Amino acid sequence: MTIERYIRVLAGFFVMLSLALGIEGSPIFVSKWALAFTAFVGLNLFQSGFTNFCAPGILLRKLGVPDNGASCGR
Repeated sequence: MTIERYIRVLAGFFVMLSLALGIEGSPIFVSKWALAFTAFVGLNLFQSGFTNFCAPGILLRKLGVPDNGASCGR
């Protein structure tokens, strides 16, 4: 997998996890404040679309994950 795919998988996982932790009907509900993490992930995705700054992309590149030439993490 490439950096771009890892970013999409991680963002999707974190959104789903924070929704599960923040919705009262969920069996793993913790607090409604867990939904703030969903907003944080969304805000980071939004800003990276405009600035091309992606901290997880930089970290994944340093860990040796192959790059497909996309701008994430540069």
